[in-house]
Amino acid sequence: MSKPYQSIPIAECGEPLVAIADDIIKIEPHAYVTLGAPYGDRSPFFVRQGILERLRRSQAYLETIRPNWQIAIFDAYRPIAVQQFMVDYSFAQFAESKGLEIQSLTEDQKNSLMSEVMKFWAIPSHDPKTPPPHSTGAAIDVTLFDTEGQEINMGSPIDEISDRSFPNYFVNSRDALEIEFHCDRQLLNQVMIHSGFQRHPNEWWHFSYGDQLWAWISDEKVAIYGGVI
Repeated sequence: MSKPYQSIPIAECGEPLVAIADDIIKIEPHAYVTLGAPYGDRSPFFVRQGILERLRRSQAYLETIRPNWQIAIFDAYRPIAVQQFMVDYSFAQFAESKGLEIQSLTEDQKNSLMSEVMKFWAIPSHDPKTPPPHSTGAAIDVTLFDTEGQEINMGSPIDEISDRSFPNYFVNSRDALEIEFHCDRQLLNQVMIHSGFQRHPNEWWHFSYGDQLWAWISDEKVAIYGGVI
C-alpha cells in the first residue's frame, strides 16, 4: 500500500521544529494525548518554523474577512509511533462501528476496512524517503473558532472516516445548514491557501506546506520538509 505523493523526492531544508505560540488557539486537551498516544517527551503542538510563519499570515488574512475569528489547531507534529498508534486505533474504531470484532475479521474484511481508513490516514512509514506528512512538522489539522470562541460546525468532526470528510461533500446540497458547512470549509481553505498551504484531497481540516503531499498537489518536483525523528 502506497500513496502517490510518496514518489516525490525530498531535499530537506533543515528548519527547526518550534512550539506553536500561545496566541494561536490550540484545542486542548489534545485528542491523541488523551487516548494515550506515545508522544514521549515530544509535543503535538510543534511545527517547522516556516509553517508557523505561514499560519500567522493565514490568521491575519482571516481577520480581514471575519474579524475576531481564529484558526484553531487540532493537531500538528506527530511522531511515527503516534501515527502507527492512531492508524491502529482508527482501524479498531471503524471495525467496531461496523459491528465487527477485529479477532474475527477475514483477510478480505481487514483489507476492505483498512482501505477506507487509509483514505484519511498516512502510512506510518519509517523510511526517510516516505515520511507521514504530520511527522515532517509541515502538516497541520485546523478548524475555525468564531467571535465567541466557539468551534464552527464544519459538518463532520475531524478524523471522521466517511465521505462527509471530503472537502466538497456538501457542495451541491440545497439544505441551508449544509450550504453553511460548505461555505465555512471554503473559508478555511481560502485563508490557508492564501499563505501557500494546500488542502488534503480527502480531509477538509488537513493543510500542509513543503511536504511531499503539498509538492504532489502543487505539481512541485521536490519537497523541502522530510521526517523529524
